[in-house]
Amino acid sequence: MCTYQTVKVALDGAAKGANGWFTLTGGAVYVDHPYHACHEHTVNIDFTNPGDGPSARVAVELTEEAALALVDAIQQALAAAPPGLASSVERRVPVQRVRVASLRKSV
Repeated sequence: MCTYQTVKVALDGAAKGANGWFTLTGGAVYVDHPYHACHEHTVNIDFTNPGDGPSARVAVELTEEAALALVDAIQQALAAAPPGLASSVERRVPVQRVRVASLRKSV
């Protein structure tokens, strides 16, 4: 069953696509049928810069378990670094970090 729900997010970073590196300006996350992965449904993540055309896109298709493991790995990496080290702005208020376990839905 497809949810048809897409969560979009503004991004500030870079990605390497088929034509080399490009600046990221946006991302989209959704659960749907994958294009390439051998699963019925996957968590799909698109990293994009629409201003640079269709070649400025990197697509990722992950199982639910892999997506949650990625969220956890990102949180662990950020928790191990000094707050604000990878930030593009100086933070005046400490960042509230949420563990991946709190993101999982109760069954």
